[in-house]
Amino acid sequence: MNRPMTEHSTTQGPVTPVRVRMAPSPTGSPHVGLVRTALFNYAFAKHAELTGRGGTFVLRIEDTDKERSTEESYTAILELFRWLGLTWDEGVEVGGAHGPYRQSERSDLYRDVLAKLRESSYTYDCYCRNDEVEARRKESGSKVMGYDGFCRELSPEQRDAFVAEGREPLVRFRMPEGSITWDDLVRGEVTFETQFVPDFALCRANGDPLYTLTAPVDDATMRITHVLRGEDLLSSTPRQIALFEAMKAIGVAETTPAYGHLPYVMGEGNKKLSKRDPQAHALAYRDQGFLPEGLLNYVALLGWAIAADRDVFTLEEMVEAFDIADVNANPARFDLKKAEAINTAHLRMLPVEEITHRALPFLKAAGVVGDPVRDADAQLLELAMPLVAERVNKLTEVADMLGFLFVDEADFTRDEADAAKLLDETGREVVKAAHHAVAAVGTWSTQAIQDALQGTLVDEMGLKPRLAYGPVRVAITGRRVSPPLFESMELLGRERSLARLASAL
Repeated sequence: MNRPMTEHSTTQGPVTPVRVRMAPSPTGSPHVGLVRTALFNYAFAKHAELTGRGGTFVLRIEDTDKERSTEESYTAILELFRWLGLTWDEGVEVGGAHGPYRQSERSDLYRDVLAKLRESSYTYDCYCRNDEVEARRKESGSKVMGYDGFCRELSPEQRDAFVAEGREPLVRFRMPEGSITWDDLVRGEVTFETQFVPDFALCRANGDPLYTLTAPVDDATMRITHVLRGEDLLSSTPRQIALFEAMKAIGVAETTPAYGHLPYVMGEGNKKLSKRDPQAHALAYRDQGFLPEGLLNYVALLGWAIAADRDVFTLEEMVEAFDIADVNANPARFDLKKAEAINTAHLRMLPVEEITHRALPFLKAAGVVGDPVRDADAQLLELAMPLVAERVNKLTEVADMLGFLFVDEADFTRDEADAAKLLDETGREVVKAAHHAVAAVGTWSTQAIQDALQGTLVDEMGLKPRLAYGPVRVAITGRRVSPPLFESMELLGRERSLARLASAL
């Protein structure tokens, strides 16, 4: 039976309350594209809530792929969302009225819906093997990929013959004739001619449901009102809309959600950012010392802007300003340098005490301070952090910049390349003069150290500051890039400073 669906439209008026969902698959490391999609869904729901429409952000897990789904990936997804502060209102580990929220726990629901569909004219049993479908396509010269509808109108005799061979059928959805049109929230009106959308399978031959069934059933039963997802899923939308019409007819769905398809995120060479790209791994940014505020701010710019002349904003400001109609449909390119610049801007917005708090896990992981932190180290950190708060771009850099203050002298090392460049014969002469100058300092203070070094190295020896202080900096801190030299020496103390100058000789 062919059911016409000519110029079907899912254009909807305002829906209250707004319910959106994020439905990742736990099949690998969470992807930057996942963050962008989650952020736009979150902002859409929270903006609706802020403006009085009501908004719910749902997190469910699509884990029907038993071979690839892992608990490790599931845990990583939750870690990512919690680190980013994208708190879900309903879903896994939170609960809600429409659970369970893992597809692996919803099998009975899918079987029930599949049974109802099989009782209707919306589906049919298909006995074809993949190699048979491909052979028929080649023989016919058809350029339409996918199933050719061979089993749409099988006779009882043909069906009995397949069963006699021991073939197990899978259930295919019967795409309607005509066209399917919807008003995409990002792209405007989109139309697909259904002759180019093959009938699709709803389950495997063993009865296990496929994504083509589970996702629309979940959206229907969870009362999702808006589906915001990546452009790569655009071609599956006509299938989901057609299935929604069937589910409404059998009493499973009440309405069809509005769809919006977000632009591709591109990587190097204008290729779609893939899971294999190093820049794509979202949790790596946490481990590299990015702030969640910085990463979210940058990811928001991949298709949206708060204003033409403004790049830096908070999540709260985004929620207040967000309108899905403002999302640009054109592909967005991931620029790591800009991401780092945005992150740096957010670091500068934090008070020193907050940077210290957030840097502590990295300092502990690097062995700079112990766990728990000793009182003496805590006091030293409190004094040292103001020296680097305006110099670091990521939290991991705090350990690199301050490690020299906390390391035992027996374990102190210098960067080999920096030492080779600045502690050559000329550099060691500078360090020797510096040692002599600061050894005579009375009260060990920043100003006294600066006066002694400047008087000897700059005024007496006639060295330019860069040539005067570079070798001393490497001798004291082990690196060319460090906190301010004179303040660092004061914190390090007279004895340790003199010992390091001497060891550099």
